[in-house]
Amino acid sequence: MTSAQTQVLLSNQTKLFDQLIPCGNPVSQPFPMWRNIAKQAVSRSQTIASSQARSFLGFPQEPTILLSKNSIFRSISSSECRKLGFRCLRGITKTEEFNGSFARGYTSVAEEVLSTEDPEVHELLKEMKKEKKREDHRSWRMKNQEDVGMGRSKYRNLWRRQVKIETEEWERAANEYRELLADMCEQRLAPNLPYVKSLFLGWFEPLRDVIGKEQELYRLGKSRAVYAHYIDQLPADMVAVITMHKLMGLLMTGGGDNGCVKVVHAACSIRICTFLNKTRKKKEDGEVENGTAVGSHLIELLVRTAYIQSPANQQDHDLPDVRPAFKHTFKTVAQGSMKSGRKYGVIECDPLVRKGLEKTVGEICSDTIHANAGSLSQMVGVSKLLFAVCYDKGAYLFLASYIMKTHGAKQQRDALKSAPKAQLKPVFEALDTLGSTRWRVNKRVLTVVDRIWSSGGCTADLVDRSDVPLPEKPDTEDENILKKWKWEMKSAKKENSQRHSQRCDVELKLSVARKMKDEEGFYYPHNIDFRGRAYPMPQHLNHLGSDLCRGVLEFAEGRPLGSPGLRWLKIQLANLYAGGVDKLSYEGRLAFTENHLEDIFDSADRPLEGNRWWLQAEDPFQCLAVCINLTEALRSPSPETVLSYIPIHQDGSCNGFQHYAALGRDTVGAEAVNLVAGEKPADIYSEIATRVLDIMRRDADRDPETYPDVLRARKLINEVSLSEIRFIILNISVFSFLACTVKQKSHELFNVDRKLLKQTVMTSVYGVTYIGARDQIKRRLKERSAFSDDNETFGAACYAAKVTSTAIDEMFEAARAIMRWFGECAKIIAAENETVRWTTPLGLPVVQPYLEMGTQLVKTSLQTLSLQRETDKVVVRRQRTAFPPNFIHSLDGCHMMMTALACKRAGLCFAGVHDSFWTHACDVDKLNKILREKFVELYSQPILENLLESFEKSFPYLDFPPLPERGDLDLKLVLDSSSIGERLLQNRVSSQGLNSIKRVILLMLVESTLCWEALNDVAL
Repeated sequence: MTSAQTQVLLSNQTKLFDQLIPCGNPVSQPFPMWRNIAKQAVSRSQTIASSQARSFLGFPQEPTILLSKNSIFRSISSSECRKLGFRCLRGITKTEEFNGSFARGYTSVAEEVLSTEDPEVHELLKEMKKEKKREDHRSWRMKNQEDVGMGRSKYRNLWRRQVKIETEEWERAANEYRELLADMCEQRLAPNLPYVKSLFLGWFEPLRDVIGKEQELYRLGKSRAVYAHYIDQLPADMVAVITMHKLMGLLMTGGGDNGCVKVVHAACSIRICTFLNKTRKKKEDGEVENGTAVGSHLIELLVRTAYIQSPANQQDHDLPDVRPAFKHTFKTVAQGSMKSGRKYGVIECDPLVRKGLEKTVGEICSDTIHANAGSLSQMVGVSKLLFAVCYDKGAYLFLASYIMKTHGAKQQRDALKSAPKAQLKPVFEALDTLGSTRWRVNKRVLTVVDRIWSSGGCTADLVDRSDVPLPEKPDTEDENILKKWKWEMKSAKKENSQRHSQRCDVELKLSVARKMKDEEGFYYPHNIDFRGRAYPMPQHLNHLGSDLCRGVLEFAEGRPLGSPGLRWLKIQLANLYAGGVDKLSYEGRLAFTENHLEDIFDSADRPLEGNRWWLQAEDPFQCLAVCINLTEALRSPSPETVLSYIPIHQDGSCNGFQHYAALGRDTVGAEAVNLVAGEKPADIYSEIATRVLDIMRRDADRDPETYPDVLRARKLINEVSLSEIRFIILNISVFSFLACTVKQKSHELFNVDRKLLKQTVMTSVYGVTYIGARDQIKRRLKERSAFSDDNETFGAACYAAKVTSTAIDEMFEAARAIMRWFGECAKIIAAENETVRWTTPLGLPVVQPYLEMGTQLVKTSLQTLSLQRETDKVVVRRQRTAFPPNFIHSLDGCHMMMTALACKRAGLCFAGVHDSFWTHACDVDKLNKILREKFVELYSQPILENLLESFEKSFPYLDFPPLPERGDLDLKLVLDSSSIGERLLQNRVSSQGLNSIKRVILLMLVESTLCWEALNDVAL
């Protein structure tokens, strides 16, 4: 372009610009266009391209230079960007310096220069402050990553990887099938493909084509079905992949029962309609109904197009045995042993499909994880990039992530939406803290797990990879024999179905672990349930999972053990070994570890070739991880300097009663649950067992004719018979027999009452009903075969549940009074058809989601589906019985979040599993101190008074009972106690729970001085 052409161009642009904005003349009235443009410009999150901005402002497309008479706007460097609060365009420069482009913020800068009206300037400054706040947040986030050693380049690289993980997996799966299809046609690769992948490949093209035809009919206006519009919104190949993987995923991961899945479950799992509705500013009505219709029709298309061919060695004829891979059928609802007249539709897969799934379950699980990487429940973050900012944003870049799992409870969702952000800030910060803990895969443990799994499993609590052989049908017409065979066949099929589900679960966990094993670190975004208890969002592999999950996970950051850390690592090993060792004092547990150093070294060096001592632990994989770390430390010339990545657990002791004791200022209850220091560590379960035993003894002395429970009481008291006791005494001098007999029988003697009642005592604080307590005790009695007859077992369980409830009432009178007050308040509220709601001390609104469910029929192309929908009527009984445990759980969640925030400020690495708190071994003592401080801080607030005040404010027309009387417990005593840290793990064995015969046996064992190792394993 010549100089003359440039001058003409500049002159034309100057005239056009001056027509739009009269720079030389005073502005006589507000110019509304600039206000609107400014609002739109600063609200955009991305820089506007110059061509888009020219079109936006009404300029021609060809010219690339914009200016006014005396000055123009220019892009400046990032170091100057804070002058006006914008990202790229921040200043005014001379004409000769203009670079020919502009970015977001241009219009706001122009308004600042040209507007003479104060309201315009104030509004501009307001928008500029908002943008500056966003820019400062981005800078802070970048600086935060740099502070933890992550450079800007690495941060951006992780950002790009996270985007790829979240957005590309469905497209990757579709591209994979397209490429495989082309390769198969060109190079005849079908015989070399894995069985299940060949199935998917065979189904993909027909399903894609029929979906494409459906889309074409809709575009031509020949299809007006409700599902047509939604199916047309995504590419046909992507819709096909989603449909196949969702249905097969349900069949694999527990949604399917014996190779079938309910139609309503399958239809609702294909959430294409829900996904598309989220992208619209205006939500469409009938999302559930439309989504069900879409999912049902896609399943129908798959059923029509998917076929399977028997392998050549299984065909009876020369012609290929081709048949449908799925079929739609109906089953009758079973209620116990009887069948009702109600039916439900299912999609049933061919036995060959199921067999193929079982053979290649690892491969298909891996594919499913990849294909479902867009599913929030399976996403592990490679970078901690986002922070929770509101109820539906945070954790992920593009995927919707809600801070609370409401499960469709509209009232809870609305309460969360309407809560001010400032009120929810502590909850957001706590979730960010929990999600900021970096994890990594313990490769040595994962290698051992892979070896066990590849050799068939059935070790270290892993499920057997082979099925139970089905019994052959007897060649007889005897009805009794045939009936027995049918029962055995049913039991075998049920066992195989359970094994199949467990195998899929293990494969999903291992697939995630293998995928993440080479990562330096990854994160688990967290959300909460409606009560405020935190959970990791990724479901399959996380620290809330089984021993397998916890064993292959460790902190990504290692810290030197130090002297306290080495001690806690040894205690952790004893706790994980359990079997009575975890009930010893700290000195006893340390002695146990010292006495088994050779076994520990052997487990670390030769986990599968040696004596495999670690497999005897109750948590074998976690025990193995500690063995490896402890071996490394003890073999080092300086054990205290060895880095440890192992999380050390600090678990609660009947945590619910601790909360009740603090609420009621109950001194007696506080001592019973180790909340404050007593003369010796208390064991609530043994204390209650002793009370139960005393009640049963009194009942056993009563007249059987007037009191029917006398025989049951006598039977329960004599559950460990005198013959068993004599058997132990006679064999006490036999060295070879002593180790096993004393270890096994002494646990049975000393813990019989404790084990029998522990679950009932533990759940009573959470509102367990009489029926629930009865069933818990019944299961314990069946495990011991205490009664030969089921009716006797049932009667004894009923009696024991009643007596246990009486003992708990006697011991925790203050807690029971508070529970009754909770129940009465909830009943009064629910009687007015209102839900019980409250706000936790951290500001989280809680609404109990117990409403009656109505039925809605939805006609689909496959069948008529019955969907459950919430009504406006509350379930009074559920509102009443659930309120006490829900309120305590909400306080439990508050304590954990407060502890997490305090640990973050103290520089501790923290992870929480409800009432179990984890950190590095070197920081356990600091964690214990924080636990006590935050517990006192929480209960120094007038929690019950605030709750009653909120009830009276929300329901001024209702009369609530007064608060129950409380005791005189001084919460400061908690700070002086080691109960919420060290004492939570103290010896829980109470000599009060031993009757005289057991004491005699114990003394005989001690005086015999035989086999001290066996005695150390007993709770002395």
